[in-house]
Amino acid sequence: MASSTVRPEIQDGAQVGAHDHDVARRLLDSAATLSYDPVTEVDWETPLDKDFHGASPEWSTLYGTAYWRELTDAQRKELTRQEAASVASTGIWFEMILQQMVLRDIYAKDPTQAGFQWALTEIADECRHSIMFARGAKKLGAPAYRPHRIAVELGRAFKTVAFGEAAYAAILVAEEVLDVMQRDWMRDERVVPFVRTINNIHVVEESRHMKFARDETRKHLENAGWLRRQIHAFVIAVASYVIVTSMVNKDVYPNAGLDRKRAVSEARANEHHKSLMRSSCAGLMEFLASARLLTKPALLFYKRANLI
Repeated sequence: MASSTVRPEIQDGAQVGAHDHDVARRLLDSAATLSYDPVTEVDWETPLDKDFHGASPEWSTLYGTAYWRELTDAQRKELTRQEAASVASTGIWFEMILQQMVLRDIYAKDPTQAGFQWALTEIADECRHSIMFARGAKKLGAPAYRPHRIAVELGRAFKTVAFGEAAYAAILVAEEVLDVMQRDWMRDERVVPFVRTINNIHVVEESRHMKFARDETRKHLENAGWLRRQIHAFVIAVASYVIVTSMVNKDVYPNAGLDRKRAVSEARANEHHKSLMRSSCAGLMEFLASARLLTKPALLFYKRANLI
């Protein structure tokens, strides 16, 4: 009788371990066959052509506003270049948080396992992406955009204490939001070619990271109790709000030659951009709902960030 109660647990553990190994091995195989070196893949030498946008204009925070209609074509292009650089800078900031969380998660684990090796592969990807984003922002003629001091300190705390599903679901939110907008940018011939290349590289390689983050989130939630799920759902939502609201720095407007106060006001009220964010995050919200992470307190932050 004792053996009959123990044996299924061992089997379940073996099945979970085998699943984790299979996922990690597939991701490693994918990375080995489809990865890019931004140093050689991106055209860093050709001077910036200002006849192009930095991002699809429909993704501009001012697109569809009265202010947007008043801008000249050159002003619109400069604004999208500054906004694209700001998004890239926010990406660097969060990728640094991501790398620390993943590294802390695998600390002291078995380095011979595929999961450990995949985690290091992901960190290596993120290092290359951060350098790529930094060079891209500089080529767009933008300064070093940084999140607000409060966001920086919240990020410092989050990367130190977040674990399990809180860490991986927050990673997923940041990657999913970037993925949707960059899929549009990389196909848009109005966007400057080197930015399209950067977006293509990031989309291809981040698809593996998102697969891993979804899988890890599900795995960590398997035995989570009600209280833990409530707490982590709230933490993930707050982290998501900080990430999304930090993507476009308010300094992009004066740096593009616009009136800061008016631009910030019209961007904040821009229903087109809010609708675009909500529709682009539909799949992400479905996943969070399926993981029972859309609690009432969490929903307040997703709504404030215009993700739902």
